Amino acid sequence: MRDDEYEALDGLALAALMKDGQVSAAELMECAIRLATARAPGLNALTYPRYEEALARAKDWAPRGAFGGIPFLLKDSGLASRRLPSSIGSRLFEDTRYAQDATLVARFEAGGFIAFARTTVPELCMAPTTEALRNGGPARNPWDRGRSAGGSSGGAAAAVAAGIVPIAHGSDGGGSIRIPAACCGLFGLKPSRGVVPMGPLRGEGWGGLAVDGVLSRTVRDTAAAIDAVAGIERGAPYAAPALARSLRSAVGDAPRRLRIGVWRAAFAGIDIAPECVEAVDATADLCRALGHEVIDGAPPADFDYAGFVEAHTDVLGVNIVLSVDARLQMLGRSLRPTDLEPSTMDGYAQGRSISATRYAAAIHRFHSIARFMDDCLGDFDILMTPALVQLPAPLGELEMRDDFRSFRRRMARYSCHLAIVNASGQPAASLPTHWTAQMLPVGTQIIGRFGCDDVVVQLAAQIEATGRWHPRQRKCIGPGDHR
Repeated sequence: MRDDEYEALDGLALAALMKDGQVSAAELMECAIRLATARAPGLNALTYPRYEEALARAKDWAPRGAFGGIPFLLKDSGLASRRLPSSIGSRLFEDTRYAQDATLVARFEAGGFIAFARTTVPELCMAPTTEALRNGGPARNPWDRGRSAGGSSGGAAAAVAAGIVPIAHGSDGGGSIRIPAACCGLFGLKPSRGVVPMGPLRGEGWGGLAVDGVLSRTVRDTAAAIDAVAGIERGAPYAAPALARSLRSAVGDAPRRLRIGVWRAAFAGIDIAPECVEAVDATADLCRALGHEVIDGAPPADFDYAGFVEAHTDVLGVNIVLSVDARLQMLGRSLRPTDLEPSTMDGYAQGRSISATRYAAAIHRFHSIARFMDDCLGDFDILMTPALVQLPAPLGELEMRDDFRSFRRRMARYSCHLAIVNASGQPAASLPTHWTAQMLPVGTQIIGRFGCDDVVVQLAAQIEATGRWHPRQRKCIGPGDHR
């Protein structure tokens, strides 16, 4: 297979070629490795490449799952893999190795994904841009290399947008799938809390904020990938309601008429770039043309967004302490000044000072936001917002250089519609529905009711089918329909 043929198709189209005997897993892996070797260094998208090992695995691979045996990337997030070490973007955590696979990694393999590298992240996955010192430079946006690819799944988004793989693992604890999807012109779904397993080494991430998922160029790839890995595991602390249908079937279902509420404003009077408002306007108009009922609205003015940001910061600070102290105990030494970046080091100090009462209050605030967001939906099926409040950030603008709380406040302004959905546990997705004249992507977020991931996927697929996504995304499905 030629490289241009490989990168023109989505994961399911490649899997169909494998099933028909037109291409092998090894041939696909050879394409991915060639493209990774040529493109990943300029984007700083990959770390811990295992090319020879992955090619050997692909040659012996028995086709399985919906994806047969396509090349794949795991985020450098600490998701346990026996084959791939992790750094979580930090010099302190360099070359962390695992004795067993996470449940999710095992399910990815059963679904037909062959991981051959990790994707770069900011330190401890705590930034909306991927500019960790450990990585030796920033992850660059393939559409404008002077801009961020987003974070924390920035390397994953850059690799998918550059055509190295059609789909890659991501995770989202405050927008970390949706931010890079918006920055790089991809589809990024944050599933409902409890849909995707997090065990067996842990039960939750960041007080229930964090979930795993994927980034892709097509809705159907994401739908099939989540179908492959979804399902409660033994001992899990959260469980989403059982879906009424598979996400893959939702892609092809005839959509019913939805009630869609639209927010063009941000919390706390935060300014929104005109391009981001244009993206929402265009997507809302498209939904009207598709027959949906679209109703304009605004975020409640009395919502204490600043209080939520402080609670989010408290929980992240405590989690820095938990992670760092466990790593230091494993290494048998104390913390050194060069172990962590300035913002993370300050977050560690702040985390050590946070009382149990304050931490519990932060978790209670998250729970109240779940009820708040349910009230905001009212009788709507979907809530639509800008994904980000500005275009992909110039490199250096959001790096972790100041004190942790100030850094988190800057991040909260950039992505103010995103982290509240982590607190509520609802499904949400960034759609690449708009592009500027300079060919920069602008994402629009759609939020569904808790457990109604299929409705989010169905609307996304219906919008995708209109051809309003970028031409590259439009052609990558290949022959046949969107199912």
